[in-house]
Amino acid sequence: MDTSNHWYGHAHILSEYCGLSFEQPRPIWGVLQHGWNLLHGFGPGHEPPYGFPKFVWSHANLRRGQAVGWRDYAVIGAPWNYLLELKKDVEPVPPADEREGTIFYPFHTWDHGEISGDHDRLIAEIRDTEDGPVTVCLYWIEYDMPEIRRRYEDAGFRVICHGKRGTLRQGTDIRFLHKQYAEQIRHRRVASNRLTTAIFYGASVGSEVAVYGDPMTFADVRDASVRDGNEQARRLFPEFHGVETDAEEVRATTVRELGLDAMASPAELRALFGWEITA
Repeated sequence: MDTSNHWYGHAHILSEYCGLSFEQPRPIWGVLQHGWNLLHGFGPGHEPPYGFPKFVWSHANLRRGQAVGWRDYAVIGAPWNYLLELKKDVEPVPPADEREGTIFYPFHTWDHGEISGDHDRLIAEIRDTEDGPVTVCLYWIEYDMPEIRRRYEDAGFRVICHGKRGTLRQGTDIRFLHKQYAEQIRHRRVASNRLTTAIFYGASVGSEVAVYGDPMTFADVRDASVRDGNEQARRLFPEFHGVETDAEEVRATTVRELGLDAMASPAELRALFGWEITA
């Protein structure tokens, strides 16, 4: 099983949705898209092995994959969608007017690369824009760096981390998305300085969303318009960018990009993943 299938507790959520164990999901025969992106569902350096099924969130991912000659696609929607289904009766989304404040997700580094940007400038932009309490959610790497975390704390923001996505199934917080869900449904707005997965999640639970501020970039990117993706995102998804956005336009795009209209039934997922239950 590709260990990235466990990131953020994705395999665990899908297993529970299928009526199986949340704690110990069975191996998925294939590779699961782990985050929203502008590509074919899989980021650079994470191309699935030849011949293995590719489980992606949307038909847009499928079309882009087919354009580069890839096959063996199955569109199932984001694991987040299945979490929403599991939560709808036990922890329903409260009306937007019962929530307050903003949760902001700064663009972050990852395990194999650093980012270059001005956190102080971003903090100033957040303070000038948001008129209620602000929660800043840092990726675990920045959260574990006191020099970065304290900048946001000293600005008066509540600073949290949803957990680690895990590497080779080591340190994976299998309730990562559960924590993210709990935070997003308590805030009226979800914002970031980049169009990221968290923005789509926020839109899916009826939050106002916004993308603004110093976008930062990967430290080793020499031509951001080609390798970084931010300019493409701004050009292709203008409805998400700005301090204020149009809820109807954002919702329509979110349904498409998260595959909220492409979810499979438990029986279908069990068949696709090789999780068939026999008597």
